[in-house]
Amino acid sequence: MMVQDVCPVKPEPTLSFTQGLIVGQISVVLLLAAFIKFFIFGDAPSPEVAASIRATERRSRTLAHKKSLLSLRTSNARHASQPPTLNKKKSSILRQSQPTLTIGSILNKTYYKVDSHQPESLDWFNVLVAQAIAQLRSDAQHDDAILSSLTKAMNGTSRPDFVDEIRVTELTLGEDFPIFSNCRIIPVDENGLDFGPGKAFDANMATRDGTRLQARMDVDLSDMITLALETQLLLNYPKKLSAVLPVALAVSVVRFSGTLSISFIPSNSSENTPTKMVFTFLDDYRLDLSVRSLLGSRSRLQDVPKIAQLVESRLHQWFDDRCVEPRFQEIALPSMWPRKKNTRGGDEAIADAIADAGRSMSSAREADIAKNLREEARKEVEAEEDTRGHDTLRYRRRPRADSVYSITSAMPGSIPDVHVDVPT
Repeated sequence: MMVQDVCPVKPEPTLSFTQGLIVGQISVVLLLAAFIKFFIFGDAPSPEVAASIRATERRSRTLAHKKSLLSLRTSNARHASQPPTLNKKKSSILRQSQPTLTIGSILNKTYYKVDSHQPESLDWFNVLVAQAIAQLRSDAQHDDAILSSLTKAMNGTSRPDFVDEIRVTELTLGEDFPIFSNCRIIPVDENGLDFGPGKAFDANMATRDGTRLQARMDVDLSDMITLALETQLLLNYPKKLSAVLPVALAVSVVRFSGTLSISFIPSNSSENTPTKMVFTFLDDYRLDLSVRSLLGSRSRLQDVPKIAQLVESRLHQWFDDRCVEPRFQEIALPSMWPRKKNTRGGDEAIADAIADAGRSMSSAREADIAKNLREEARKEVEAEEDTRGHDTLRYRRRPRADSVYSITSAMPGSIPDVHVDVPT
């Protein structure tokens, strides 16, 4: 009995093509709806929660940086001491009656005790800063330098291809001024770290240990500083300019509060480095922003929460990467010695004003003389041209005789007052 090979029966699909298409369309719609609901229209965290989360992240980053510095310092202390370097012989022309001032002597001579001195108010400093900011705002109203600089910076080489030209539509520099207060002087080590509870500050050994003094002050600003932009998002796939999405964005700084640290790094003659001013903000600052957005041309989406959250995170990251500890900004200071070319005011100013007035009067007198000479020369040329033109017309337009042309020869070499009659 032969057993015939029977082909196995293929299982029939449980879903037909139409049913699979419907299920696929429904899944795409559900994914799109979830994306719109949770990403575009999802509720952003409250400002308090967002500020606390950012402060925790910044604090953890600062602590990690301090731990790495401490470990590096410990490893360097285990190494053998380096051989002493040869010091250059200093000039004996400029002599000092006393040794170089140290941090301890500076604190003693200025009657400042870092342990017990009370924080100081900076009312006078606030007035000076307010005057400088007021002048800046006044200059910005009459000059487009700030607007041109912002436009050039935003449309630089770092602008991506899918973003069209960025236009600044609004720029408001605010009306209030920052308030500085609670200023105090504290010692920090060569890395800019505070002295911990287990390490005492020795003012006499501070210079040798690389310790420097740092001024810390609280900064508080409540204002409305606004920058509004307009651009277009370009979709260049599958072909260039397949779609265009207009975008309008306005960012306002509502409040800023933090602690500013300022210190000076002395110059080094061996390395030929100038004196530098270093400033940074501690990681306990708070920056409140207000972000408004508008997407589309006809059907517009206004104030999308996720866009505001994205813009805020980018701005905080930009600020943290530049001037929040452990990062800082250095500014090289010019020479403090007074120079004659920088002097203004006094009798020299009056003499300069008189000299300028004399130069302006002599210049005006010379200009008048030159003008009169040009006027006289012009009149002489016009008179000569009038005389020459009158003589030419007199010889050319002589009355004609009845049967002859009376031609007056005006050619070179002709005899004057001799007329030649030419018959017609």
